[in-house]
Amino acid sequence: MKVKNILVSQPEPVDLEKSPYGELSAKYKVNIEFRKFIKIEGVTASEFRKDKVYIQDHSAIIFTSRNAVDHFFRIAKEMRIEIPDTLKYFCISEATAFYLQKYVQFRKRKIFSGKQNFEDLLDLIKKHQEEKFLLPCSDIHKLSLTKMLEAAKIKYNRAVIYKTLASDLSDVKIGNYDMIVFFSPAGVTSLFKNFPDFKQNSTLIGAFGPTTLKAAKDNGLKVNIAAPTKTALSMTVAIEQYLQQENKK
Repeated sequence: MKVKNILVSQPEPVDLEKSPYGELSAKYKVNIEFRKFIKIEGVTASEFRKDKVYIQDHSAIIFTSRNAVDHFFRIAKEMRIEIPDTLKYFCISEATAFYLQKYVQFRKRKIFSGKQNFEDLLDLIKKHQEEKFLLPCSDIHKLSLTKMLEAAKIKYNRAVIYKTLASDLSDVKIGNYDMIVFFSPAGVTSLFKNFPDFKQNSTLIGAFGPTTLKAAKDNGLKVNIAAPTKTALSMTVAIEQYLQQENKK
């Protein structure tokens, strides 16, 4: 089918024209629109207290995203908890570790970072088995992370500090799009929460990551474009490969 309109369930890039999506749009003459399907909402201090997780009881903290960093320091401030200089930080990537500078001074902190995935970070965590770790996360965090920590016999507690909710998409005319691209299971959930009567019919579905792919299939969607793959590490490359094949037809 001829693809004319694509909906990407993420915020629009800062400089769209210079982004891979902008290049894709210009090259294949397709209209690409962006809309966040999910939103992040921090839990309140009173909600956090109900879980009976005490930040001050931990000697190390695991950050898997910038959202986790922001909401951890927010909740600590709201509860007037002083973060000790001795607290160790384990970040999933260098970018997340660098983001910590918004809240702490690097020179005065012990900060460790993985390359980009949790497996890399876990190797570092294992070298500090004596620590008691805190894992700040969303209410729909990846269970695979906690399973890996448990398998490695790491002493840790999970702290839900923010929620992942469906955005209001009532102004979106979902039937106008030839392709919808998802990047998280929560995005798929949001689609059906906003459009409970949604029928895929001829709409193409793109899914980034194995958990997103599974969520799409579990909700009865046929996934036409998946990434990452050996030949398409990014979603834009996967979409381009699909468009190239369709143009040949």
